[in-house]
Amino acid sequence: MDLLLLIELAILGICTGFLAGLLGIGGGMILVPFLTYLLAARGIAPELAVKMAIATSMATIIFTSLSSVRAHHKRGAVRWDIFKRFAPGIVVGSLIASLGVFSLLKGSWLALFFAVFVGFSATQMLQDKKPKPTRQMPGTGGQLVAGGVIGFLSGLVGAGGGFASVPFMIWCNVAIHNAVATSAAMGFPIALANVVGYVLAGQSVSDLPEGSFGYVWLPGLAVIAGASVLTAPQGAKAAHALPIKTLKKVFAAILYALSAYMAYKGLSS
Repeated sequence: MDLLLLIELAILGICTGFLAGLLGIGGGMILVPFLTYLLAARGIAPELAVKMAIATSMATIIFTSLSSVRAHHKRGAVRWDIFKRFAPGIVVGSLIASLGVFSLLKGSWLALFFAVFVGFSATQMLQDKKPKPTRQMPGTGGQLVAGGVIGFLSGLVGAGGGFASVPFMIWCNVAIHNAVATSAAMGFPIALANVVGYVLAGQSVSDLPEGSFGYVWLPGLAVIAGASVLTAPQGAKAAHALPIKTLKKVFAAILYALSAYMAYKGLSS
């Protein structure tokens, strides 16, 4: 790995780790566009670059999730009752996406899918609609289904699920700081289940670059994960210090920018 690439990946890891702790998005919303660019710039075919970026991004979430959730847990912000009901559905939905649908879809379609859902999530967050005061989280069955949907969508776009789980929990009157913290915890089962699927699905793929494990690019994973775990706790600390409206605006602005970039990549390829 050349020095420039090492520096680029380290900076990317530092930024995504902080944002993972700040917004509960696992960093995937940031990593996928930038990793797609870095891989494509080094001669990887665009279709394959998108898939490798998604898989590698998801693998880093295993580490950033553990780091950020630890910081949130110390503040008592994680709703473990919600996590326990979401987790089984998350695992099932993640495996369906990463083992089946991910392999069948073209990289350009995955990029457009990423753009649409991220843009939708940004709009929901920016509108700042007040949920009905009486609305609560659904029962165990409803949370299992919600977890399955979030796990499935995350598997297609390489994100920790915060783009869907945070707005959903806020819609159900969960405080945003609790929603961000709980979303960070959900990132771990989402990432672990999806990475297993990406590795298995990528075993028969040709033209993978050196250092690949299925669709996961191990050199990029090592550098990004190492840098991101250092800054995720700082992001979590900042999340509890920022006003709620400011946090929502930051979330929405970042998601809009990345949605636009991935829409461009999907249409251009």
